[in-house]
Amino acid sequence: MSAWEEAGKSDDWWTPAYVFDAMGVIFDLDVAAPLAAKTHVPCHDWFFDRGLERHWDSGVLIYMNPPFGGRNGVKPWLDKFFAHGNGVALVPDRTSAPWFQEAARKASLVLFVSPKIRFERPDGSVGKSPGCGTALMSAGSRGDEALRNAARAELGWLCRGA
Repeated sequence: MSAWEEAGKSDDWWTPAYVFDAMGVIFDLDVAAPLAAKTHVPCHDWFFDRGLERHWDSGVLIYMNPPFGGRNGVKPWLDKFFAHGNGVALVPDRTSAPWFQEAARKASLVLFVSPKIRFERPDGSVGKSPGCGTALMSAGSRGDEALRNAARAELGWLCRGA
């Protein structure tokens, strides 16, 4: 969470365009898109609400920047993401958290983004440096391709999952 964001005030954290430029792929579906009309995610379709409850068609390339929520708020999202098996998930890099360690074992690749992503507010302004870093996790060959592209573009440090 960025210093400009009050705890619990909003889950609309926008991933900056440079992250997608580095990945160099077009996603089929953003399963946790912000409610506002503007988005940087290059994809064909967006779920603006209830993305966790909705069906994700098999085979589609998913982008997921889920609501970080409370202590284990991303775990149900990651469980569904890895069951789907095709895409890129953006998560806080809480490497000592059990949910992170479980997800990293399921991920094909993990890219630790450096420097920290300064997320954007809905009005387009950029927030201050967040309190923790960010990792991108991949599942499936197309998700792996996106993270390899991002590593070549020097978005961060790439390592294997399990």
